[in-house]
Amino acid sequence: MKAYVFPGQGAQFIGMGKDLYEGSEEAKAMFEQANEILGFRITDIMFEGEAEELKQTKVTQPAIFLHSVILAKVLGESFQPDMVAGHSLGELSALVAAGAMTFEDGLRLVSARALAMQKACESEPSTMAAILSLEDKVVEDICASIDGVVVPANYNCPGQLVISGAVEAINEACEKLTEAGARRALVLPVGGAFHSPLMEPARAELAEAIANTKIVSPNCPIYQNVTAAGVSDAEEIKRNLIAQLTAPVKWTQTMTQMIADGAEAVVEVGPGKVLQGLFKKVDRKFNTSSAAVELA
Repeated sequence: MKAYVFPGQGAQFIGMGKDLYEGSEEAKAMFEQANEILGFRITDIMFEGEAEELKQTKVTQPAIFLHSVILAKVLGESFQPDMVAGHSLGELSALVAAGAMTFEDGLRLVSARALAMQKACESEPSTMAAILSLEDKVVEDICASIDGVVVPANYNCPGQLVISGAVEAINEACEKLTEAGARRALVLPVGGAFHSPLMEPARAELAEAIANTKIVSPNCPIYQNVTAAGVSDAEEIKRNLIAQLTAPVKWTQTMTQMIADGAEAVVEVGPGKVLQGLFKKVDRKFNTSSAAVELA
C-alpha cells in the first residue's frame, strides 16, 4: 500500500512550483486561477520574490498548498493513493488531492485559515519551541506544571516535540526542559503559537468557513492530525479540521498508524523532504520518495 503525504509551513522556498508552471499547461492554468482567487499574484512571490515576503503566513500557506495540490494534479494517473495525510496545513492539501474538496474551495479555505491565524498571532505575543531528545511524557508533564499557556503542539517524530504558547511560558518551559535533559530547547522563528489554545479566535473564525465548505468522502482514508486515524466520513473530517487549529498535530502517531495499517512506501507531495525524514526516524528502512513528474 502506498501513502502520500503533504508538507506544512516551513517547507517553502523561492522558486517553488516554477518548473510546474513552465512545464505544464494544466499547472499554469491552475496557478493563474489561484492568482485570481487570492487577488494578488502569489506566483510572482513564489517564483522570484523575497524570502521575507514568502515567510508571511498569509503567503506561505497558500504557496505550499498550491505547490502540493498542483503537483498531485500533474501526476495524473500515477497519483493513486491508498491513504493520505498532511502535516498541519498539509491536511488541506491532502483533502483536495484525495478528492474531498475542490481546488477552488480548498484554496479559499487555506487563505481564510492563514489570515485568521495571522490575526490571532498579532493579538498576543506567542511562539513555539522545538524540544529534542526527551520522552513525550516528560515534555507533557513539564508543560502542564507551568502557570501560563504552553502545550505540546507538534509530535513530529520520536524525540522531537514542538511546544507552543505564550512567550514567557515558552521561555520558562525551555529552561525546565533543558534541566530535565533535553538536548536542545530551541525557540522557533514563527509568527505565533500554532496548535495551542491561543489560536481559539482563529479556530472560531475558521469553523464557519469550514461549515460552509462542501466536503465529501475522499477517494481513500485521510489520517487526520487530531486523531492520527484514517477517516473517510465527510462530517467527521469537518469536525477534525475545525479542531486542528487548537489541537496538537499527532504526526508521530499518524506515521506509526499508517505503517501499522499496511503502508509499505510513502511519497511526499510538495516542497522539501521534511516528512520523509520524519518517517525515517520511525523506521530507518522505510521506503520514502518525493513526487516527481516528467515535464515537457
